[in-house]
Amino acid sequence: MDAMTLLHERSSMGKLVGPAPSPEQLDALYRAALRAPDHKELTPWRFIEFSGDGLSRLGELFAEAEFRADPDATDTTLDAARKKPLRAPMIIAVIARVTPDLPKVPKLEQVISAGCAAHGILLAAHAQGLGAMWRSGHYAFDDTVRKGLDAGEHDEIVGFLYLGQPGGRHKPVPERTPDDFVKHWR
Repeated sequence: MDAMTLLHERSSMGKLVGPAPSPEQLDALYRAALRAPDHKELTPWRFIEFSGDGLSRLGELFAEAEFRADPDATDTTLDAARKKPLRAPMIIAVIARVTPDLPKVPKLEQVISAGCAAHGILLAAHAQGLGAMWRSGHYAFDDTVRKGLDAGEHDEIVGFLYLGQPGGRHKPVPERTPDDFVKHWR
């Protein structure tokens, strides 16, 4: 797949099945992530890979977050939280490891850089025929989840990248016209 086709046709795949990406595929995903824009070469990104029992452990962390937020949460709610990571054979959490108080590289820029690393993973997944979905939701902002993933005080969970083999059809990519988003100053 040529680069322009990849950039124009990448889309999220919500239904994912096994197997998880191979070690060779993962190497390509991470190498793509490491090419993200990076002012001052801070490498403000870290990745946590979940597969096998790690997915269940992440589900337990999500259930703990639900319970801490609402001690009266029903078993149905807690079970639903436990099952969320099981929707894919692998998840990669992307965390912006922020160096605070840098005069020329504000926190926002560091978080965006980690977001670009996440996007690199999505693009590399699509280029290799893998399915991928970027999810965040309230777990990315939950203190219990942040603590469980060892996110520091200034760090941000950018998202959870669900990865696997496409388990369904790719939806048609919506047609968008650049003129709807671009303002020209002349």
